[in-house]
Amino acid sequence: MTQPLGPVMLDIEGTQLSDDERRLLARPEIGGVILFQRNTHDAEQVRALTRAIRDVRPDMLLAIDQEGGRVQRLRDGVTRLPSMATLAAGYAEMPDAARALVHETGWLLGMEMAACGFDITFAPVLDVDDQHSPAIGDRSFSADPDIVTVLGEAFIDGLHEAGMIAVGKHFPGHGGVSLDSHHALPEDTRSLSALREHDLVPFKTLSGKLDAVMPAHVVYTAFDSRPAGFSPSWLGMLREELSFKGVVFSDDLSMAGAHVAGSPSARAEAAWAAGCDMVLVCNDRSAALEVLDVAAGHSSKRLGKLRYGRARPELETLPALARWRRAHARLEALSETPSH
Repeated sequence: MTQPLGPVMLDIEGTQLSDDERRLLARPEIGGVILFQRNTHDAEQVRALTRAIRDVRPDMLLAIDQEGGRVQRLRDGVTRLPSMATLAAGYAEMPDAARALVHETGWLLGMEMAACGFDITFAPVLDVDDQHSPAIGDRSFSADPDIVTVLGEAFIDGLHEAGMIAVGKHFPGHGGVSLDSHHALPEDTRSLSALREHDLVPFKTLSGKLDAVMPAHVVYTAFDSRPAGFSPSWLGMLREELSFKGVVFSDDLSMAGAHVAGSPSARAEAAWAAGCDMVLVCNDRSAALEVLDVAAGHSSKRLGKLRYGRARPELETLPALARWRRAHARLEALSETPSH
């Protein structure tokens, strides 16, 4: 019988746990830790760090943003992955080959992150790249929602084959706005029907395969005045119309796009009230502590389903797998190819 996990995911300062952090992580309101680039020296050190966190809290969800391209928090001792746009580049001429390559990318990423001790890599990006958004760009597979859907599914299947969960982001789509929600609150003024026919396509088609979803800090003015992650209307659509049964993570509540909801505790309360299961509060320890103080009573039973459930692969034995060697060589070569 497992206890429901606390509803807050936060970060730590360095490449090792401090004594203060060991005491902090004992708080039951914390259900997860996310590692950033400053926490990663190489794969061996990260594996030691995730083990140290589990020594304090064996039940903790451990996460990282490891997508490929420019979003790879861990770079040494694991495969350098090309961007999703690079992986998708050959789709028009050879769709089956592109789909197979994306599947292998998801599998390899899942195996490597599992070996490093993670339960979650926040991927895939299911945003449709309309060449407006500096936050998305080549993180997206394509400007075509059908290609995003096909390749997103292949990536998800690869992650699942490796025993890793898939987190689709950023619902209902961040690709149509020119502002970056890390630094401002973007507004998307398109009609709901335009969003349904375009950005929502990957999420609608893949909702049954996704284990978790992360909504965008974007206001879609035709549907709600609140950003999607604070919107009971958007998250209600995700649950009811799209029949999504998994976990909803807030995007980082420290991002500028989240500040519209007020103080850190007000942002967290708004996210939980809208339907988020777990909120991320990163790079602002005082904000995280404020959120922890209002987190009692918000635990979610869904979160426990995200734990990596298999015997973890070992970093040292992955190169013994011919499949890993083939995928690793192909992806490293693509990562070294200049993008145009």
